[in-house]
Amino acid sequence: MRASAAQMADSQIANKTVVITGANTGIGLETARDLARKKARVVICARNRQKAEAAVADVKRTSGNDDVRLVLFDLASQASIRAGAEELLGTCERIDVLVNNAGLVLGERQTTADGFEATFGINHLGPFLLTHLLLDRLKASAPARIINVSSRAHTRVGGIWFDDLMVERRRYVSFQVYCHSKLANVLFTRELARRIEGSGVVTHALHPGVVATDFGSSDDLGGIFGFFTKLARPFMISPADGAKTTLHCVLSEEAGKKNGGYWSDSAPKEPSAAGRDDAAASRLWAESVRLLGL
Repeated sequence: MRASAAQMADSQIANKTVVITGANTGIGLETARDLARKKARVVICARNRQKAEAAVADVKRTSGNDDVRLVLFDLASQASIRAGAEELLGTCERIDVLVNNAGLVLGERQTTADGFEATFGINHLGPFLLTHLLLDRLKASAPARIINVSSRAHTRVGGIWFDDLMVERRRYVSFQVYCHSKLANVLFTRELARRIEGSGVVTHALHPGVVATDFGSSDDLGGIFGFFTKLARPFMISPADGAKTTLHCVLSEEAGKKNGGYWSDSAPKEPSAAGRDDAAASRLWAESVRLLGL
């Protein structure tokens, strides 16, 4: 009997190295569990040692796979990201998949260790820097994939706020700032795809669904948005269902043949008009390079 496409994809991830940020909880943890069950080498990246060590133990136990490792770093600090990337490069001979999964939404304006507005800094600039630092290893491991977890929320803003990236002049509205960072994820993916075309590495952004996770339910998110998020939790999908589109982008032959896509419900979809703006994607890349001193 011939193996199905899904079975073939599952077998091809075995012994491949997958790096997942924010894999200590929610969608990231479910992604790690699934890929570990398929015998991938999973590297869980997070900033909280206690929670991350618990996640590593959980993934090992539930998957029966002991090849699960931990690298600690904080996406709110360039120095921490650089140290984490150095550890990854020193311990991973190859990196076959990078899943930029970590993200957050904040109830009020905060800044990172480097002075960036925290939502934009952690949701966009952090993954941008990590990807930049790991890109040569991904290319050397080709075929490889870079998966960026974005959101349908990117459709709720009409463009990147190039005149106020750090939200210093406009009124800080939590949900709008989050949507802005998710648009940045889509545009980053689009420009990255253009730059790596032909390298053997492909990249995709995705909407995981409206998922009932710790995201949006912690003390970081207050106010009316936090209140309604908590009210809506019973109507959200599970983290396991939320991980399905990420896993499709990691595993499927279809996603391996495309580049620069935006996915939802495990299928290619069209992002918003702002998410298809190539000039904005190029400009955002240049601004990100400038801000990070690259």
